[in-house]
Amino acid sequence: MDTQISRIALLACAGFLSTSIALALPAAAHAQDAEASTSAERPAPRPHNSAHADRDDAGKDILVVGHPPTDYGLLAATASLAGDALVAETRGQIGEILKSLPGVSSTSFSPGASRPVLRGFSGDRVSVLTDGIGSLDASNVSVDHAVVFDALTVDHIDVFHGPSVLLFGGNAIGGAVNAIDKRIPRQVPDRITATGIGSYATAASERAVSGAIDAPLGERFVAHIDASWRKADDLRVGGNVYSKALRGDMIHAAEHLAEDGEAAEAAELTAEAGRRNRVPNSAARSSTIGAGLAFIDAGGSLGISYQRYDSRYGVPDRPATGHGHEEEGHDDHGHEEEGHVHGEGPVTIDLLQNRFDLRGELKLGGFLESVQVRGAYADYKHTEFEGDEVGTVFKGEGIETRADLVQANHGGWRGRSGVQYLWRSLAVNGAEALIPDYEVERIGVFTLQSYELGGGFSLDGSGRYDSSRIQSQGAAFRKSFDLWSGAAGASWKSGNGLGLGVNFVHGERAPSPEELLSDGIHIATQSYEVGDRTLGIERSNGFEAYLRYNTPRFDFSLTGYLTDFDNYIAPLATGGEQEGQPVYRYTGVEARFKGFEAAGSVQAAAWSGGELRFDGAADYTHAQIKGYGAVPRIPPLRIRGGSAVTLGDVRLRGEVEWNAKQSRVSDFENPTAAFTLVNLSADWHPMGEDGPVTLMLSADNLFDVIGRRSASFTRDFVPIAGRDVRITAKFTY
Repeated sequence: MDTQISRIALLACAGFLSTSIALALPAAAHAQDAEASTSAERPAPRPHNSAHADRDDAGKDILVVGHPPTDYGLLAATASLAGDALVAETRGQIGEILKSLPGVSSTSFSPGASRPVLRGFSGDRVSVLTDGIGSLDASNVSVDHAVVFDALTVDHIDVFHGPSVLLFGGNAIGGAVNAIDKRIPRQVPDRITATGIGSYATAASERAVSGAIDAPLGERFVAHIDASWRKADDLRVGGNVYSKALRGDMIHAAEHLAEDGEAAEAAELTAEAGRRNRVPNSAARSSTIGAGLAFIDAGGSLGISYQRYDSRYGVPDRPATGHGHEEEGHDDHGHEEEGHVHGEGPVTIDLLQNRFDLRGELKLGGFLESVQVRGAYADYKHTEFEGDEVGTVFKGEGIETRADLVQANHGGWRGRSGVQYLWRSLAVNGAEALIPDYEVERIGVFTLQSYELGGGFSLDGSGRYDSSRIQSQGAAFRKSFDLWSGAAGASWKSGNGLGLGVNFVHGERAPSPEELLSDGIHIATQSYEVGDRTLGIERSNGFEAYLRYNTPRFDFSLTGYLTDFDNYIAPLATGGEQEGQPVYRYTGVEARFKGFEAAGSVQAAAWSGGELRFDGAADYTHAQIKGYGAVPRIPPLRIRGGSAVTLGDVRLRGEVEWNAKQSRVSDFENPTAAFTLVNLSADWHPMGEDGPVTLMLSADNLFDVIGRRSASFTRDFVPIAGRDVRITAKFTY
């Protein structure tokens, strides 16, 4: 009863804030009409605008809805993807979209399920957000669950590390990915505008089409509709599907089958070990439909939107070997065969989410610049099919709201404070119900403050408190956590583009329901997982130092980081076995993550209408569990170098990316070999840079090499895509 009361109260508060904004907007707009009287003649937005339209159009009379500021010192350690670069990188899953950014890798479980990995962190330690609100799906429950994310309506994507994540939630110790969305329109065009995108890629015969329309409804209202469709066949790779280690296990298992007189099965497994070129059961398809409506005026804005996301994708199966998890030398002959313990037929996941969003802003004067509110409700369901039979069903609901008070700049002092609320439930039914039904409820308050001392020096500070509760009636479990997080930073900027900074952040994360309550076979990780109800708060202390230099011809950034964990929660092997799978128990241990990220570019030559530029990037993470060894699934050293030439309306680019071998692996993990990718791309604006047509052509993994992502659970049987030639056309009106 108290859960329902608190939830209703908070929703009532969100509704009250939204109603207040709606009532206040006309008055605020009337007060500002004298200053905004020229807004009647608003030019249509440029089709190839920078992602930050509100910055590019400064001084024009277009009314644009803002988004959280990204220039605070605490938010300095970020990477972004926007504009044509975002269109070129658009894939079915957000992990694949961002994987080339510094400090970002991907879980790459399958083409249909891939979450971002930030500085070696994933799962519950990384938040995937839209306008500061979570995806409200089940992607953090298991690596084979897709992220509900639609890049069609995204203006740009920001990746936050370190102290900046305190704005988005204390749980996101590893970082946050925040997509700034346009489904709720951010400006009123003077006419109907439309965008259409179509693409085809050869590695999986991927076909994708999408379109969006914005229509003004008078002076202050704008309506939006959008739809997208994507379908890909089984993924083509550049050689052997299975890793050398897994092929050896398969041949060994085939020899045992032959010894037992099962010649046909032995021959079948031997033939399977030599599979090449296509990853079976890796096809995926998805579709979305959405609509939005917004009121936008000089005094603020209020809008709502709806999205329906529908996806079905295959879950590639690890072949049965009987001893993929055992320690070297362990003779498992006679044990159950390893592999997915499913019924007949390949495993596919059918996912459906209906989501409603609200965004409002009331512009003020004086100490506060504005009040911003954001909220979302989602109904989620996915069904895991074993052939044509229903296996396990996940059903969930989620509500998340936040309200931010944005301070105006007063003598170099600015800030943002707010409150955030989350409630979500998940019910799991079926043979693979690893966890009981549960509910999570969390409320947090936060503040971020920045003060310019003069002479280029700035001080920053932030703090956050979260009250988190996890309960499961079926498991007779209820536990609450009080979480305190804080950060402090100092930075200096010279007058010639040089910047230096240091940050410290203390984070606290409540254990997830999966870490507390799991008890059963987790097919995606090929293990029997056991939670620990006594787990306490995961605490971390992180340090970060950065150097940045930026001029029109040259830019460079270098960030080093170190994070120490007390009670780092990880599934550790017990050495036992249950139901034919190795047992992993969630345990709190001490751990350390450290590494660096570097990126830079230089303009080598410039001429009228063009330039030649060279760029490079590198990142590395070293993660250790004290007393145990390497943290599982950590990306290796990665170095990338490239060059780009602009010739009027044509841009050509080539790059080489080297991924080192990863030999620092945990128990039951196989090392990954080094691999090198060569990528080429070109884009052309045939009707001019601001014209309505953009054509893109790219060839990723040009030499068709085999590569395996160290951060992936499925790396031994799902390599990266082979040569992928992609053509994309974007049209705007």
